[in-house]
Amino acid sequence: MMNSKSLLLMPAFLLATLATTAHAIDSPVLADIQARVGAMETKMIGWRRDIHQHPELSNQEHRTAALVAEHLRRLGLEVRTNVGGTGIVGVLRGAHPGKVVALRADMDALPVKELVDLPFASRAKGKHMGREVDVMHACGHDGHTAILMATAEVLSGMKDRIHGTVKFIFQPAEEGPSEASQHEGEHIGALAMVDAGVLDNPRVDAVFGLHLMPGFPVGTVAYRPGPILASGDSFSIKVSGKQTHGGFPWNGIDPIVSAAQIVMGMQTIVSRQLDLSREPAVLSIGAIRGGNRENIIPDSVEMLGTVRTFDDGMRADTLERMRTTAESIARASGASAEVRFQQPGYAPTINDEALTAQMLPTLKRVTDGKAVLAPKLSASEDFSEYQKKVPGMFFFLGATGPGRNPATAAPNHSPKFEIDEAALAVGARTMTALALDYLGRD
Repeated sequence: MMNSKSLLLMPAFLLATLATTAHAIDSPVLADIQARVGAMETKMIGWRRDIHQHPELSNQEHRTAALVAEHLRRLGLEVRTNVGGTGIVGVLRGAHPGKVVALRADMDALPVKELVDLPFASRAKGKHMGREVDVMHACGHDGHTAILMATAEVLSGMKDRIHGTVKFIFQPAEEGPSEASQHEGEHIGALAMVDAGVLDNPRVDAVFGLHLMPGFPVGTVAYRPGPILASGDSFSIKVSGKQTHGGFPWNGIDPIVSAAQIVMGMQTIVSRQLDLSREPAVLSIGAIRGGNRENIIPDSVEMLGTVRTFDDGMRADTLERMRTTAESIARASGASAEVRFQQPGYAPTINDEALTAQMLPTLKRVTDGKAVLAPKLSASEDFSEYQKKVPGMFFFLGATGPGRNPATAAPNHSPKFEIDEAALAVGARTMTALALDYLGRD
């Protein structure tokens, strides 16, 4: 028997689950959603293929944004363009007063050459950091955009059932900068959208987002209360010494040796200084550059890397320890180290526990019970910028079809990334149901 003391000791997520398990979107509404999404599935797939064939890099999504804006205008929505750069916002006001829910999709592609043999495969080129590159939707943002376009059409047709307002946020630049000349702070699309007031006028009460994931079978959605994706902080470390002949190292200060010691010292931050029983963390050095000849000790060495955490406090602590470690090790050998973090980085994506619990019954109903608990993933997402301001829930949408193994499917950002397009209808049904469920609550 459960008494009041045991209730007090339960996590917030379980308490919220007990309070809301019985509430889920009802069968007639769910059947209507399924019929409406089914009727436009072919059109949704067509949008996805068109966007896939014409990918655009971050802050260059002009064609995609125009396609989205035209569609939203045809639906009769209030449309704002050029939000936070190339972003689009559509506002659908329901027939009845109520709260405001936001649904978000990202539109940008990646500097990746497509290696999937599709009739609508990308052959596009773009400018990335000043050079021409191949461009591909290697992370599913073409699918996200098509899903939200379809969701907007479905909900527009159900306006008489909407108690409140739905904001459709089509965001640029989730993948970060495409131009080296961009000013600091402009390269994360969600932050630019928030700064442009996307969560205001009318004020958003909750926000939902999804991400196509080949690691889950199609038909599945994967959720997680609390941290679901890691922070992402890119950094550089410049170690400066004194150039000299390799045969007389005592006449100089060797930055290569200091850099090697810093690499090893950095690993002890994760393995010996952070409380990993609280949350995991990852620190990786991905590049070391320095020197141009075997018998010359160079003046300096540069290292590039990334650090991932799942907690804001651990994130701040880790960054400070990194700076202290690098500077102290370099100083011990007479060198100096300058640690720079790309600003702003990606905060951890942390799902509101109460909101996740409230929506879980509907997630299960709309997927016929195929809502599963997701593991924490050390990838990063700028959806976290919305969650800093309002309660939010981010979930994964299974993208690998029957007959294929999700464990061996090409992952996001791979040139062989591919989705089963049956996932699009699952995504549109889920986003529609979440919006109606949330707005239907008192």
